[in-house]
Amino acid sequence: MIRLECYTGGIAMTNGWLVRLEGADLLVDAPEGVAGWLDERGARVSALLLTHQHFDHVMDAAEVKKRYGCPVLAWSGFSRALTLERLFGAFSGSLLTVPEFEVNEVLEGREAAAIGGLEWRLLHIPGHSADSVCFHQPGQGIVFGGDVLFQGGVGRTDLPGGSFEQLLSGIQAKLLPLPDATRVCPGHGNPTSIGDERLGNPFLTDY
Repeated sequence: MIRLECYTGGIAMTNGWLVRLEGADLLVDAPEGVAGWLDERGARVSALLLTHQHFDHVMDAAEVKKRYGCPVLAWSGFSRALTLERLFGAFSGSLLTVPEFEVNEVLEGREAAAIGGLEWRLLHIPGHSADSVCFHQPGQGIVFGGDVLFQGGVGRTDLPGGSFEQLLSGIQAKLLPLPDATRVCPGHGNPTSIGDERLGNPFLTDY
């Protein structure tokens, strides 16, 4: 049985999801400050799953990996083109550097992965970021969606590599067919469900 705890922090108020399984803790995304929070929770992270590499989701990835010695799983290898740190710095006038980390398991091209004793479906849905991947666990009825789908919204598509059409078609093809009761744990904001978003998300009215 999955137990979930959520940390929200960093400049973009990004969610990091602690997934507590029988005998294993998984972390989905690593916003700034999550490493200290994990220590307070007594977590023992056995794997870090990244929904994408935008800076606000990976600022603590190197620190989490250092503290727990856990592998990092992501759709693509570490890339400063994906972190967008330089773009953010240009817009904000401040220096921002993501501590470099190694991606131990590159998931690109795969449809499933065994993590924490469970089989996870990998749903690659670009449009917000080229490397966006949702982690779906059918048996538990849950999907970690990163910045693909939100309560009443979808990920922004005005960043490098963004495409509104690509994002919406990916949501239609890979998320909306999931059961209505499937919980969606997003990268920002509150959890929702596939059924609620199918009925009430204004971006999905044509689907």
